[in-house]
Amino acid sequence: MPHRWSSILGFVTALLVSGAPAGAAEMSVPPDRQAIEQIIHDYLMAHPEVVIESLRAGDARIKEHEAEQIRAQIVKHQDELVRDAKSPVGGNPAGDVTIVEFFDYRCPYCKQVEPALDALLKEDSRIRIVYKEFPILGPQSLIATQVALAALKQSPQKYARLHAALMSAKGELSQDSILKAAEGAGLDIAKIKADMNGKDIDALIKHNYDLAEALNIRGTPAFVVGSAMSPGAVDLATFKKMVADARKGE
Repeated sequence: MPHRWSSILGFVTALLVSGAPAGAAEMSVPPDRQAIEQIIHDYLMAHPEVVIESLRAGDARIKEHEAEQIRAQIVKHQDELVRDAKSPVGGNPAGDVTIVEFFDYRCPYCKQVEPALDALLKEDSRIRIVYKEFPILGPQSLIATQVALAALKQSPQKYARLHAALMSAKGELSQDSILKAAEGAGLDIAKIKADMNGKDIDALIKHNYDLAEALNIRGTPAFVVGSAMSPGAVDLATFKKMVADARKGE
């Protein structure tokens, strides 16, 4: 805030000086700082819209700078985001646009988005989804992710069934309810238990954490489409726009 006020004061001072009578700049007597500050104070009190406009412009510049940094990180990590062979894939594996989703099975906003995502896939058969398991909401989230990634080892189809079951599950998840959902998805539970704590699964989860850190993703869900990222819940219209922009290379 001090930097912003400094910018505002400098701007207003420039306005006042530019409006000063001819020859004023040639005055040898230094200006009275207190008098100038009083003039600036009076000006801002009379024209508060100057402050508001300046703050809005500053916020817009900050947001644009942050967006540019994120776009640069998306380009830098494009292969890890889109072409990581270890990450689960949904939709059309040969789709021309990829949606990368960072999610947590216990996240209510992730569950809220799921119907819009399903509707998008039904409407547009050229979309591919990469699932980035990002368990950040406690031990049960981690267990759900470990079970889901162990399911992927049995088959992508069974992973997809378990993913849908966990996303639609009501109430709190527990290890028992997660394993019950896995059993309902046709998975070998003994193999799930043997695989879920494997070093390869731990390494993939850690990699997803590191990737999220690079992209400044602090919560779930978060979606990367093309060179754009949208944190938080996304509706169908926003998904469609992001996909259209990605197809245009924006």
